[in-house]
Amino acid sequence: MTHSADNPLEHPEVQLADGRGYLLVYLFSSALLGAATWLVAKQAMAPLGLFLLTTALAGVVVVAQGVFLLHMEFSETQRWHTVSLVLFIPLFILTIGLSSWMFHGLYRRTMLTPRTAAPAAAASAGAPAMPGMDR
Repeated sequence: MTHSADNPLEHPEVQLADGRGYLLVYLFSSALLGAATWLVAKQAMAPLGLFLLTTALAGVVVVAQGVFLLHMEFSETQRWHTVSLVLFIPLFILTIGLSSWMFHGLYRRTMLTPRTAAPAAAASAGAPAMPGMDR
């Protein structure tokens, strides 16, 4: 190991921590997400343009937080952060995709289909639509 086990403040990750930088990235991200929220609430553009702009703003926020908060870089001491993110992304996409697929199938199997043919035929024959509903 390149750092001393006796002094945790000499660890490379601890030395990267900067409270002012974290605060600036937080404020920057909050401003971009606030702008995106305002654009959507005011419907400032056409739907496709609004979708593309909010997606771009979210992408900038993700990159800014990845670089400045999570220290995603290829230096020798921080390489494992980037590798763990690269390994995490496909697992995250699989988890969300398979969960959506499961709930979509569950919805199709458990929701009742509307029965419009039987009551319509009974009503046209002059019979009451539901038993016990004679007047």
